[in-house]
Amino acid sequence: MTVAPGRRTLRPEDPEDQDFWRSVLGEGGITAIPRWSAAPVPGVAEHETMIPDRVMAAVHRLADDLAVPIGTVLLAAHAKVLAALSGEREVTTGYLAEPGRRPLPCRLTTGPPSWAALVREARRAEADLLAHRHFPVENLEREVGLPGPLSEASFDPLPADHRGRAVRGDDLPAGTVLQLAWTWHDGGAVLRLRYRRDALDAPYAARVAGYHLTALTSMAAHPDARHGSQSLLSAQEIRFQLDGLAGSRRELPQCCVHTLFEQRVQDEPNAVAVVHGARRWTYAELNERANCVARALLRRGAGREDVIAVVTERDPDWAAAVLGVFKAGCVYLPIEPHFPAERIANTLSRAGSLLVLTEPGSTSNLSPAVGTLPVVRTLLIDTAYAEADTAADLGLGVSLDQLAYIYFTSGSTGQPKGAMCEHAGMLNHIHAKIDDLRIGSGEVVAQTAPQCFDISLWQLLAALLVGGRTLLVPQEVILDVPRYLDTIAEGRVGVLQAVPSYLDAVVSVLERFPRRLPDLHCVSVTGEALKKDLVERWFSVQPGIRLVNAYGLTETSDDTNHEVMDRIPDGERIPLGRPIHNVQVRVVDENLSPVPLGAPGEIVFCGVCVGRGYVNDPERTRQSFTGDPYGTGERLYRGGDYGRWLPGGKLDFLGRRDSQVKVRGFRIEIEEVESALLKVPGVHAGAVAVTQGDRGGRLVAFCCGDFPLPDGEMRDELGRWLPAYMVPSAFHWRHDLPLTANGKVDRRALNALAADLDGTVSRSTDEATDTGSDASPRTPTEERLAAAWAAVLGIPRHRVGRHDHFFDDGGTSLTAVQLAIRLDRTVSLKDLTRHPVLADLARLLDARVAPSRTVS
Repeated sequence: MTVAPGRRTLRPEDPEDQDFWRSVLGEGGITAIPRWSAAPVPGVAEHETMIPDRVMAAVHRLADDLAVPIGTVLLAAHAKVLAALSGEREVTTGYLAEPGRRPLPCRLTTGPPSWAALVREARRAEADLLAHRHFPVENLEREVGLPGPLSEASFDPLPADHRGRAVRGDDLPAGTVLQLAWTWHDGGAVLRLRYRRDALDAPYAARVAGYHLTALTSMAAHPDARHGSQSLLSAQEIRFQLDGLAGSRRELPQCCVHTLFEQRVQDEPNAVAVVHGARRWTYAELNERANCVARALLRRGAGREDVIAVVTERDPDWAAAVLGVFKAGCVYLPIEPHFPAERIANTLSRAGSLLVLTEPGSTSNLSPAVGTLPVVRTLLIDTAYAEADTAADLGLGVSLDQLAYIYFTSGSTGQPKGAMCEHAGMLNHIHAKIDDLRIGSGEVVAQTAPQCFDISLWQLLAALLVGGRTLLVPQEVILDVPRYLDTIAEGRVGVLQAVPSYLDAVVSVLERFPRRLPDLHCVSVTGEALKKDLVERWFSVQPGIRLVNAYGLTETSDDTNHEVMDRIPDGERIPLGRPIHNVQVRVVDENLSPVPLGAPGEIVFCGVCVGRGYVNDPERTRQSFTGDPYGTGERLYRGGDYGRWLPGGKLDFLGRRDSQVKVRGFRIEIEEVESALLKVPGVHAGAVAVTQGDRGGRLVAFCCGDFPLPDGEMRDELGRWLPAYMVPSAFHWRHDLPLTANGKVDRRALNALAADLDGTVSRSTDEATDTGSDASPRTPTEERLAAAWAAVLGIPRHRVGRHDHFFDDGGTSLTAVQLAIRLDRTVSLKDLTRHPVLADLARLLDARVAPSRTVS
């Protein structure tokens, strides 16, 4: 039973007790137990596990040697199990200190290196708790505002016969999921685990009991051994996680993507392969142009795994260039033409690229970049076409273990890092897309992603391996959602891909203007966390079109997991799904050992998907890429994401271990943006936070300097080093940055500050917010604009003034599209670009609806 509220009150004569419990309650963190039950049912169940006599004898010897009770040894084992189940080194369990009273919170650490030290630490924590056990902790919990118990586990240190009662009953203490006790039965010791059946099923409870027995056995047998690297999982469970949760085994074609494309050319030479506006190339035409590109590369000395940069717009020539690079046995390096010249030069240099394929309209930033690199040559794709004396296939023996491409992603050291992936990984991923998205002969796939985004590659190539068609959708069409939907429908697109923030814009249009998309049958969603409400909205407007939540990293040859949905799934979160074929995804601890099923841990990858590392960057390669400790001979990649397994073998995403974020689908290392901030003249210190609203994430910069610089100047300066998607959307100037006690930037305080300030017009912290009548919207049109402005940018309505600049307030091309939708398309993206100030845009709208006047 629990102590009734108000039964005891805090007394002035209890200062030491009060200080102790304030310390325990104030350390933060709740020790949660994983949920693992495919069919939850109400009630409480029990599982008993015999402790072998030899183990119990060893436990007695250990207790005697350390001069601690038997219960303390069990408490240390319990701490080890809770650490494995929660993924935390510091844990809390409820401790049954007195009969009839609810468990007291017992803080434990698994930091001590040896088993014996772990037992001593458990005894210290236990003794401290018992010394203060008479204090009414319940009252103090209410005073400090705790939401509930600090642990979902509880522990009884005394055997049942010492309690004078059986540890049974229909209920567990409030908030408790499992309770560990021990007793004697038929002359032997028994571990007794009681658990809630709506949280755990019987096999999982048996495994948890087994973890306790394993910890006891190891502890008693080798008390001086280091426990940190010892797994509690049985060999059978480890094998299940390595094999049973891996993607299915499938044989891959023993040839590369471009060879499979050539086979399709033989079958259907006159079928349309790529479409871009009015340009339509057949399989034969695309293949011939790609062959011309490959021969031009070889003629200039390019050889096996030489890196060829491609700097073009997304057009058919880009497709020919990509295939041509593969046919020549070279490595594809995508660079977008609008990237800053300094970034282009840096990318070429870091990748060791000496030859660039480009086109006349894509050289404005490329030319100054190449001008700083005398050894780098450029080759116009039209020149490659013109100089070819034959368009026949080359027939080079490109093997699946050759390097296929390098994609540069944001880097945590302030420098981008180039992920190298092989043909086998690319082929495996594209085949998974073909299978799971059901891309078949005659299928049209929309190619919409920028070249620097790795998903652009499968969008370009998947349809071409099965006799389908790739529709290259221009960027200006993508930014006009109704026009985009027209293009999808008219182009008979069957499969497309979008980041959630763009899918949100598409759904918003379909909600206002319902329409059928007769050929579309699958939408792949990637790049950001997919929220349940967006899935619900999608199926409400397009109930017959499947969604596939795709997850993966550049270093793993793109996606490794697919969650295929043909209806709204159960549960509050959208999982990442199961691994694709030939891919192992694991959830592990810091020693790369699998954690218990359902427990949080680091997501790592093994198998054909894992790339070689980072180009010309051995140190960062060493940090993230390693051999598989389980002896498969495969490479293993540590990407820094955290997750857990769900019943049914699906992966659930829990967050990042570092400062890497995704904004509008682009992967960004915060440190790279912060490094660029410090290059801006006048910025003495800077830090970046990310805010996550309903319509996607935004980067918010905090700067310290002698005086605030205008936002436009900050964007121009950062644009010299960073692509547009990495430039913060808001800037806030401060005298100093929030710091932790050890002098580091306080990220938690920064994120809270960013959430509070997100979307406001940047201003000095000494400058009062301008909310006077001169800044407030004056007309009904201005009021309407301000309300829509605030909604799409996710900022408070009162912070939007008539002099606000949409893009300075954090607007992007995507939020501009969302604003146009919210305003029923009375404004266009062009209108907003030409009239970004709210009052100016309002005058434009008023002029359009004003009654016409006749000049006399």
